[in-house]
Amino acid sequence: MFTSHHSKSAAVATAPAHPVLQQALTQLGQQLLGKPQQIRLALACLLARGHLLLEDVPGVGKTTLAHALAQTLGLGYQRVQFTSDLLPADLIGISIYVRETGQFEFHRGPLFSQLVLADEINRASPKAQSALLEAMAERQVTHDGTTYALPDPFFVIATQNPLTQIGTHPLPESQLDRFTLRLSLGYPDARFEKALYQGQRMAEVQQALSIEQVRALQADASAVHAADPLIDYVMALVHATRDPQRFQYGLSPRAGLALLAVARSWALLAGRDMVLPEDVQAVFPHVAAHRLQAASGAGASLQQVSQLLLDIPLP
Repeated sequence: MFTSHHSKSAAVATAPAHPVLQQALTQLGQQLLGKPQQIRLALACLLARGHLLLEDVPGVGKTTLAHALAQTLGLGYQRVQFTSDLLPADLIGISIYVRETGQFEFHRGPLFSQLVLADEINRASPKAQSALLEAMAERQVTHDGTTYALPDPFFVIATQNPLTQIGTHPLPESQLDRFTLRLSLGYPDARFEKALYQGQRMAEVQQALSIEQVRALQADASAVHAADPLIDYVMALVHATRDPQRFQYGLSPRAGLALLAVARSWALLAGRDMVLPEDVQAVFPHVAAHRLQAASGAGASLQQVSQLLLDIPLP
């Protein structure tokens, strides 16, 4: 029987890391100073075979995090700048006629990378945004009636500007639901910001893991044990979001599966082979908030979602 309290959840972030992942976490921490929780959440998202939405003002390190993850984990990397005139073909690829063979050849677009950075995704039109739906959900794309598998691993990191900024298109609910986690990096701590102003250079990024190790860790994460009482706890949290007094609509079973997958990854990062309630609590606000609308019609805040952790009894 679990005996845990919500106040302990923050301590999970500082637990000793899985030995294979410690070097990766250390190196990422040198690239994004003062953001250990966000780095750990981003890595947990990748290990859960999910996708990550970074929402924040420009210039706080979103692209730096994506690039450092790709280099540290040895992933093929493509950055796509989303603009108002971006077309689906700019992501998926195009067929080009080859005169010598008399046939069309498919030239793959930037989506055929292991880590794709969709930069400023909400500056593109809904049509361009929708090109990501099949890729993120099914890890494949279809062009001219032919289906092409995407690389393994396949990880999308999208950055999004606040919707109050000029030239942004809100992501539809179906698109938001494809993102396993949403994070905000926030402004840096004053001492780390001063280090940037003083021109202190970050250490060069070195590859810490191989592709084979990343795949093996993803398999290990999916195998982390979740006991029946823990699954009941996840279900209770998911069902609590379906209260119309709190939210316009609640979390779907897909969101519940995402929550469980990231909790498993969070446990693996701490070097454990079993999910604890603290693992669920640590990731729940970041899995749930972007999928929910408050009863008032506004987007759900992390604080509103975190309140559920206080209301739902632990197993």
